[in-house]
Amino acid sequence: MCKIFVYECKRLLWNKFFFGLVMVLLFYGWQVLSGVTILGVSHTAPFSPWSFGDYLSRMLPLLWIGALFFLTFFISPKARRVAVLTHAAKMAPGRYALARCAAALVGTVILALFCLAEAAVFYGTYFDWYQWGELLAPALITILPTLAFALGSGWLLGRIKPWLVYGWMFIPFLCRVLPLPEVLGLWDGSFFIQYPLTLEELDPVFTMPANMVLVQCALLVLPIGKIVALFYDAHHGFSRV
Repeated sequence: MCKIFVYECKRLLWNKFFFGLVMVLLFYGWQVLSGVTILGVSHTAPFSPWSFGDYLSRMLPLLWIGALFFLTFFISPKARRVAVLTHAAKMAPGRYALARCAAALVGTVILALFCLAEAAVFYGTYFDWYQWGELLAPALITILPTLAFALGSGWLLGRIKPWLVYGWMFIPFLCRVLPLPEVLGLWDGSFFIQYPLTLEELDPVFTMPANMVLVQCALLVLPIGKIVALFYDAHHGFSRV
C-alpha cells in the first residue's frame, strides 16, 4: 500500500495544476496580508490571533477548492475505469481508497503549510515578529476541522456522483454571502471581525464560544470516523485475501 500512496502523492503534487494552485494561493495570500492583515482587524495588532485568524478565514475558500480538486483525480471517469482493474486485483479496494485519501490529505496539508509559511515570512519581514505559539489555537481551530470536513464530505459526494464535488467547491463562497447563525461565524468570516468587539479588552486574548468549538469539533470528528472506517475495511479486507 505504501507504493500506491507514494504513486498517488506524485500524481497529485507533481503536475501543473498543483504548482498553479500554489502560485494563486501565494499571490492572493500576499494581497490579503499586505492589504488587510497589515492594518489589523477590530482594533487588534496585525499579528494578533484575531488578525491572523481573519487571514486564514479569507484563505479557506481557496484551500477548500484545492482539497476538493485533489479528490477529482480519484473520481474522474478515467479514474473510475481504472478502478475496475484495481477491484479485480488481490489487494482489497479499501486499501486503495485509504492510500488515495491519505495522498489527498497530504496535498491539502502542504497547501495549508504554504499559507502558514507565507504569513511567517510576512510577520518576520514587516514586524520582526516570531511568537508563533500565540497563533497556534486560531490556526488549528480554523484550518483543521474545515479542511478535514472538505475531504470527508467531498469523498462521500464523489462516490455518489462525481459532478457533486465540483458543485461542493462553491460552498465557502455561498457561506460568505448567505446570512449564517453566529455559531457558523468561521464559515462566513465574521467571527474574527465581530467577536473581538464584544469583549471588554482592547486587544483581547483569543477565545471562542463553547457552541462554536463544538461545531468545529464535530466537523473534525465526522471525517476522522470515515477514515477509521476505511482503515478497518482495508485491514479486514486484506485479512480475507
